Amino acid sequence: MDNEKEKRAWDVVRRAQSFTHAFRGMKLFIKTTPNALIHICIGILVIIAGFYFDVSTFEWIALIFAIGFVLVSEAFNTAIEIDINLTSPQYHPYAKDTKDVAAGAVLLASFTAFVIGLIIFLPKFNIFFY
Repeated sequence: MDNEKEKRAWDVVRRAQSFTHAFRGMKLFIKTTPNALIHICIGILVIIAGFYFDVSTFEWIALIFAIGFVLVSEAFNTAIEIDINLTSPQYHPYAKDTKDVAAGAVLLASFTAFVIGLIIFLPKFNIFFY
């Protein structure tokens, strides 16, 4: 019985450690990726605009997913770049291709988020022009 309690206690400790590692990763991501701060600032501006224009629940869902999509893709790009720098310190065309594709994924996510923002906010700006 004590063994089972001990096992559960270690499970809690491991879970707490995994959160610690995840928060360290987020801190490292923000600290080492200049574009992360740009994406976060734009995300904050979008959220402020969402409150200002009183967007609907569905629009909030789309905006939050778009912001998250960009941040997650940037985080994966950073992780891929860190790994490539470690495993291929010298120039290699495949390493370059891998980094370029990962960067392209971030660009694709950013374009997608931009289009979502246009779909949601352009009709709201029309009230100022008519």
